[in-house]
Amino acid sequence: MNYQTIKVRFQESICFIQLYRPEANNTINDLLIEEFHEVLAICEESITVIVLEGLSEYFCFGADFQEIHRETAAGKQREHSPELLYDLFLKLATGPYITISHVKGKTNAGGMGFIAASDIVLADQTAQFSLSELLFGLLPACVLPFLIRRVGFQKAHYLTLTTMPVSAQQASLWGLVDAYDEQSDSLLRKHLLRLRRLSKTGIVRYKLYMNQLNNSLLPSKPIALAANKEVFNDSQNLKLISRYVETGKFPWED
Repeated sequence: MNYQTIKVRFQESICFIQLYRPEANNTINDLLIEEFHEVLAICEESITVIVLEGLSEYFCFGADFQEIHRETAAGKQREHSPELLYDLFLKLATGPYITISHVKGKTNAGGMGFIAASDIVLADQTAQFSLSELLFGLLPACVLPFLIRRVGFQKAHYLTLTTMPVSAQQASLWGLVDAYDEQSDSLLRKHLLRLRRLSKTGIVRYKLYMNQLNNSLLPSKPIALAANKEVFNDSQNLKLISRYVETGKFPWED
């Protein structure tokens, strides 16, 4: 099948999904979320491993501010619903397959949700990770339940408050990245050599068991959705986003 925002290929029981929006720094829009859901539905029956990849410079840089600006400039009443995005992260975290994020370049804001929701995170040595939302009065609401589950409350709290990028090395020390290497393609191949030996039945049973041991994601969903809707429907925040798109000025700049 042909997709507009992602590239998909299958290799036996492995599905490779590449986020592919080079014209938009691999940001997230509604179509990307829809297309991701379509592929994950195809993967449920027989795929054992899903590998998420981005571009060499950007894995995923968060929400598409250009799209938000276009809607605001056109005077459209933005019908923002984050549920499909949260459910996408939920499927990656709890679905009947092993999910691997293979990260090169920069990951920011909502893009961190793909990483935090993955079972395994492999990174290139040059990868960087950040949460920039608070700079624009926003919150990483849909990301934080997954990020807290992965790295703990305080490290997720620190990333959110400081908005500073962290290196692959630091992310590895914090548990956000499981392994990193100068040759991350080789690192991915080594992992797939082992993971492709696992049976679908074994993976399904294991993921169900692990989800029962740590079942924080579903109870967190209504809280995350409410917080996300509040900040993305705030007119002042939308003005700041539009000004940034038009002028490149951050909210604190005159």
